[in-house]
Amino acid sequence: MNYGEIKKTDIANGIGVRVTLFVSGCTRHCKNCFNAETWDFNYGKPFTKETEDEVLAALAPGFINGLTLLGGEPMEPQNQRALVPFLHRVRKLYPEKDIWCYSGSTLETDMLKDGGRNRCEVTDEFLSLLDVLVDGAFVDELKDISLRFRGSSNQRIIDVPKTLQSGELTLWDERANI
Repeated sequence: MNYGEIKKTDIANGIGVRVTLFVSGCTRHCKNCFNAETWDFNYGKPFTKETEDEVLAALAPGFINGLTLLGGEPMEPQNQRALVPFLHRVRKLYPEKDIWCYSGSTLETDMLKDGGRNRCEVTDEFLSLLDVLVDGAFVDELKDISLRFRGSSNQRIIDVPKTLQSGELTLWDERANI
């Protein structure tokens, strides 16, 4: 897997100050994507053990709330396979920090459904390591700059642990997490 950028103090992609990893590779190609250069799976630099160590060190300060994965598309199967071992390292070292993931795919049809666009042998494990999933393709006609943590009104902010535990889609409650 390659990555395009690491932001070590991001305040736009989740609650609080975050470390954000922009992975490379996306087959969705949303119209007016804010990060179209990351569609190419070869864009950027290889995500190596040294890169993992750099991200883990950036997560260490107490003022960092957590990690956010963006893209590109973290839910592309080849990206999931590369990210699962890394996310286990994050959970082991920083159990108090949360993990957010942004995806142009939808949870029910693309990730959980057999034969879904982004479903592979590690998807359930990948999802189990997330706290929040912002899902849904960016739709330019539904763009709304007043929305927090998303670009278009069709996108949802999902509480992943509650959704997986109950089997029912549970939206993330921003008021409970401020």
